[in-house]
Amino acid sequence: MPDRQTFAPSVTTPLDAAAFHRRAHDHLTLIYGERADEVLRRLLSLLEHQAPTTSSPGDVAVPLWSERDQWLIGYGDSLLDGERAPLEVLGEFLDRRLPDTFSGVHVLPFFPWSSDDGFSVIHYREVDPTLGDWGHLRALAEGRDLAVDLVLNHVSRESLWFVDYLTGSQPGRDYFIEMDPETDLSAVMRPRSSPLLVPVPTRRGTRYLWATFSEDQIDLNFANPDVLLEFVGILLFYLSQGARVIRLDAIAFLWKALGTPCIHLPQTHEVVRLFRAVVDHVAPGTLLLTETNVPHHENLSYFGLERLPAPPDEAHLVYQFSLPPLLLHTLTGGDATLLASWIESLPELPPGCSYLNFTASHDGIGVRPLEGWLPAHEIEALLELMHRFGGFVSMRRRPDGEDTPYEINITWFDAMQGTRRGPDPWQIERFLCSQHLMLALQGIPALYLHCLTATPNDLEGVERSGRLRSINRRRWQLSELDELLDSRHTPTREVYLALKHRLAIRRAEPCFHPDAPLRVLPSPPTLLALERGPLTDGRRLLAIHNVSDVRQPLEVAALAEGNWFDLLEAAPWAGEESLAPYRTLWLVQQP
Repeated sequence: MPDRQTFAPSVTTPLDAAAFHRRAHDHLTLIYGERADEVLRRLLSLLEHQAPTTSSPGDVAVPLWSERDQWLIGYGDSLLDGERAPLEVLGEFLDRRLPDTFSGVHVLPFFPWSSDDGFSVIHYREVDPTLGDWGHLRALAEGRDLAVDLVLNHVSRESLWFVDYLTGSQPGRDYFIEMDPETDLSAVMRPRSSPLLVPVPTRRGTRYLWATFSEDQIDLNFANPDVLLEFVGILLFYLSQGARVIRLDAIAFLWKALGTPCIHLPQTHEVVRLFRAVVDHVAPGTLLLTETNVPHHENLSYFGLERLPAPPDEAHLVYQFSLPPLLLHTLTGGDATLLASWIESLPELPPGCSYLNFTASHDGIGVRPLEGWLPAHEIEALLELMHRFGGFVSMRRRPDGEDTPYEINITWFDAMQGTRRGPDPWQIERFLCSQHLMLALQGIPALYLHCLTATPNDLEGVERSGRLRSINRRRWQLSELDELLDSRHTPTREVYLALKHRLAIRRAEPCFHPDAPLRVLPSPPTLLALERGPLTDGRRLLAIHNVSDVRQPLEVAALAEGNWFDLLEAAPWAGEESLAPYRTLWLVQQP
């Protein structure tokens, strides 16, 4: 094959002390007003004593990502092997089975917790001893990027901060949001159907506390600067333990103001900007990832693009939350028209901003990200189909008091069972097509462990836990998974080998650099044809997907433009006239 020219990477330059001082003061002024000077003094003292040392002094530019970046997402105990620490088992599995496949691993909350599989944190600076210890996490970070959750919207009722609140002691006494239960909170946007205020007996009598997600996850009061500084300290601690990616969990709900929806408020964005300034100053190259399972245009707001042409100063990465439900709609309907329109609508991002692409995660498949894209009757049909495939639907409460669908709970593999006509023999091919399409998009791809293993719905897990999300949070016994991976003719082995092969090809192809241009090419509705590139050396790639269960003519005009090399077959392209159901082509051309 011809020599390749790598696409110029996005970089970040360390933020010097004077620039950091100016930016931090600006953000703190917008958050805390006249208290900004005092909070800044405390912040600078915190950084002086706790900031990790950086290996990028001065104005050295640090690359942010490349085509080699692709992540695995999993829980610390997704893989179990007797008495061994699960975090050790995860590291051993990656080294043994996937040594050069993933550049990074996102270990979902591994702290002591009381509910929500880790997202109700008891202690932020400890590792759940049933999983392992910080040494195991530092080992995972050796040779790969470690992504860690900063669960900053809420905390467990079993945390010491909450005990402080109950007893009226510092520091936790003022860490939470008390509210008169008669207060009109109808404007608040809810992601759940549970009550927003939770009654809590204290020494001062019953108090009502703000709890966005559950009665065990009590929201923290960021109007108190002590809370913000506490989390800056936690952020610095994670960086010192080897974290390179910080995922800001449920960040959209961080700030509360009566009479507003209490989502995406200006103070929330300023907190994100402050965290960005901190990491650019003390650990350049660290990536901030915002988790905002909301409609598409709201999700994009966390780049801070409204400040252009000034450099973006919020998240480096945002999740493509609209991608999974749009892929479901596309592959169960055999029509890529809507998905193509959505891809075409994606704005051209400035350097230093990119997307995290995924099809499945530890949570369900969000329904809100379809708002504005899919009519209500089409959404209802999709929900009904996923129910037929063994899934469930979680609800949220609207301001009018009515419950409405919030997310689909199903494994991605079982979501690919069939089309709107029902189950069919194309489940594996359809599933792989969904992954190929995700891998071809602009941004960094992230695969949930249960996509890699073609995990079916865990209905027993739902029955045991009583939580719908458990359907997609199976804990594999390593011996069972190894047997499935080593046995012939299992869906687990077939999917695993196919994805491992394609991931190896992808990370060696410069046209898949997160910053390489993306264009949708004209094609029939049953095909989705994407162009990545051209690069500075003229190299470009065509990714063509048959999204239907019928063989389709290859009606893509760009195919007539010269000779092509088939990456998936590692051979010159033979010039096929049609594409089998759910088949994908990755074709490259270099003048």
